Amino acid sequence: MSLSIQELLKNKGIEVKEAHLDVLEARWTGMQALRGNLEHVKIDDADIGVRNIPGGDHIE
Repeated sequence: MSLSIQELLKNKGIEVKEAHLDVLEARWTGMQALRGNLEHVKIDDADIGVRNIPGGDHIE
């Protein structure tokens, strides 16, 4: 059984505003789907990086 993002963050001592939980849960679910079943994948190929750019969604 996988934990929800809220449970994971709570276990790490991170409190999240109730208003942000829906967005975080949707992003967490999306990342879990991207990872898929990694049972037969080399661990080096399984890394996912998340990058937050303050101030917008622009790419330079």
